[in-house]
Amino acid sequence: MQLCTTILPLVASFSAMLVLRPISYWLALAVAPIAAGFFIRTFILMHACAPASFTPSRRANEIIGFWTGVLTLMPFGQWRRDHAIHHASSGDLDRRGFGDIDTLTIDEYLARNWWGRFKYRAFRNPLVLFGGGPFYFLLLQRFQTPGATHGGKRMQSVYLTNAAIALVYGSMFFAFGTWTMLSLFMPVYYLATSVGIFLFYVQHQFEGTYWETHSSWNYGTAALQGSSYYRLPKVLEWITGSIGLHHVHHTDPKIPNYMLRRCHEASEDFRSVPELTLLSSLRSVKLKLWDPQQRRLVGFDAVAGKTRGKQQRSAQLS
Repeated sequence: MQLCTTILPLVASFSAMLVLRPISYWLALAVAPIAAGFFIRTFILMHACAPASFTPSRRANEIIGFWTGVLTLMPFGQWRRDHAIHHASSGDLDRRGFGDIDTLTIDEYLARNWWGRFKYRAFRNPLVLFGGGPFYFLLLQRFQTPGATHGGKRMQSVYLTNAAIALVYGSMFFAFGTWTMLSLFMPVYYLATSVGIFLFYVQHQFEGTYWETHSSWNYGTAALQGSSYYRLPKVLEWITGSIGLHHVHHTDPKIPNYMLRRCHEASEDFRSVPELTLLSSLRSVKLKLWDPQQRRLVGFDAVAGKTRGKQQRSAQLS
């Protein structure tokens, strides 16, 4: 049922854009948000296949995961491996770098020179994260991701996905024309990926999130306190495949996405998890650094005075 209510509307909405394109490009673009919503939902189905939770059959998960990955330009085998590392290390200060936005502690930020701090500030700028992120993501997934993925099977996943993308989308480019496809598909991909990056951002980047050194890190605590309950309107919760119930998903990735809501409501352990709304999630974008003393994320304003003091001391010494 989820496949039917996701893939078919995705094809239908993009077909509507193709039909409307000769009449009015702006009219076709008006359908883009709908197509982008189903594009996001298609990605969520691939995400559900990674821990083999979407169907009882591991083989079916692999087939569905591969082809939904092709539609969303994501190599499923590589994503599955990298995302498993993210689940195994989320909230661990000594194992940062997989499946989350790069986050420095205050001391790490202050230890950088002006160029290092500038690069970090630029990276954490919303225009770069959510504006340039889709293009970076598109290029990054055409190759093996560094560090997390090694071995022939993951490499094959990347190249087989690239070949399938070339076949599927290449046929559409040939049938409908390069400019027509670019002018319609890229807005859908860009909007869906920008929203997708924001979804992954707010699931772990909020003021009271959980970070701990590896010796004190706890998987269960990281799942319940370091993953947000993103309380979305019902329509958006459906479009995003209930991924906002991220605390349940991190507690046990084997729980199917269509059971997350029921599990949340059935367990007392989930009643005290951090909650975010659409409004509060927007405010989380200003949080940039982890403060180990206060045990919360803070903005750059929290270190402005310290940075100026360090610069003044450096100038005096020189």
